[in-house]
Amino acid sequence: MQPIDRRTFIAATSAAAAGALAGSEAEASGASGPVYLSTWKWGVAANARAAQVFGAGGSLLDAIEKGINVVEDDPNVMTVGYGGLPNAQGEVELDAGIMSGTSHRAGSVCSLHKIKNPISVARLVMEKTRHTTMAGEGALQFAIANGFEPQQLLTPQSLEAWLKWKSTPDRKTFWIDAEHHDTIGMVACDGKGGVAAGCSTSGLAWKIPGRVADSPLVGCGYYADDAAGAASATGDGDVMTNYCTSMFVVERMRTGAHPQEACNELMRFMAKTAPNLKTDMYCAIALNPRGEVGAASMNSEQPLHYALWRGGSGTLNTAAAFLG
Repeated sequence: MQPIDRRTFIAATSAAAAGALAGSEAEASGASGPVYLSTWKWGVAANARAAQVFGAGGSLLDAIEKGINVVEDDPNVMTVGYGGLPNAQGEVELDAGIMSGTSHRAGSVCSLHKIKNPISVARLVMEKTRHTTMAGEGALQFAIANGFEPQQLLTPQSLEAWLKWKSTPDRKTFWIDAEHHDTIGMVACDGKGGVAAGCSTSGLAWKIPGRVADSPLVGCGYYADDAAGAASATGDGDVMTNYCTSMFVVERMRTGAHPQEACNELMRFMAKTAPNLKTDMYCAIALNPRGEVGAASMNSEQPLHYALWRGGSGTLNTAAAFLG
């Protein structure tokens, strides 16, 4: 995947208003068809791949998995998969989860080493075992038994970044501060009432080995239910885990809330007790089975950029900051 340059980003963001209007009109008319919604600028390529897979006859889970694979495979995205920034010991630890809103089954892996596509391993956990979550060495051996090839996940760029951090006497660590990071979260609907969700990350840069946050946890980093919708969260995962963010959003949609209002309600809920509201990143995306979408971030200091694919084309948008 090629990084989006400043000109492309500005053009895509400028088109968001027109895209939102067109999307609203499509939603109001009850237009059917698949919709893909992903976090961050790399979601543009992820959505395009998902649409291609689904259009060729793949399932919604195929679309989610293969779309997220695009980001996991991209060494330029240093917060997901291959080339992800490592933990404090220099080991890349990956987390991922995937869920079907139709079967209400999920699969996830935590602290997975040496396998660059954790979302694909997570799907096999869901489909080949009675488990939901596998972690560490057990997850690695499961992946190898299912044909995945172990490899070095550090790229020259991520290794250089770790060595620079390691050699800095007053370096930031988990105990003092947290490095900014992002995930790839994706939710999708098939236009016929089915929804699915997935999430993948290399987690917090320089984290304590074994740390797991919201991304692979059902109901936190992702959640899907055909009767209500699907959601994914991104930001400070150590905090967001405590609010079961994705399930919170889906449950609000279950009561009839529009996806945008459901995301806003999450921000209101978190604003009561979450720390550092003015500076930390707390964000969510959501869609319902009708293809209506929502996205929200807690503050303008940490804006959420999200990619939307609908009706054969995609846009890159910026979620409005939550204002209470």
